[in-house]
Amino acid sequence: MTETTPTIPEDIAALSFEQALAELEKIVGKLEQGEVPLEESIAIYERGEALKNHCETLLRRAELRVEKIQARADGTAGGTEPFDPS
Repeated sequence: MTETTPTIPEDIAALSFEQALAELEKIVGKLEQGEVPLEESIAIYERGEALKNHCETLLRRAELRVEKIQARADGTAGGTEPFDPS
C-alpha cells in the first residue's frame, strides 16, 4: 500500500510553518467554542486539516535537513552525519 500526499491548496502551501500553525490554532479555537454554524464548521475543519497536513510536511522536510554533530573521542566536534529519524 502506498501513502498518498493530500493536495494542499496554493494559498496554504505558500504559508510558512509559523503562519500555518497560527491559523490552525485560530480554527481550533473557533471549533472548540462551538458557536460556529454547521456549514462553516465543516469548511473551517477542512481548511484546518489542510493546514495540519502542510505543517506536517514542513516538519518532515526540516527533520531531513537536521544533522547530528559527531563527537571525537577527545570530545571535540568531528563532523556531521545526516539526521536518522529511527
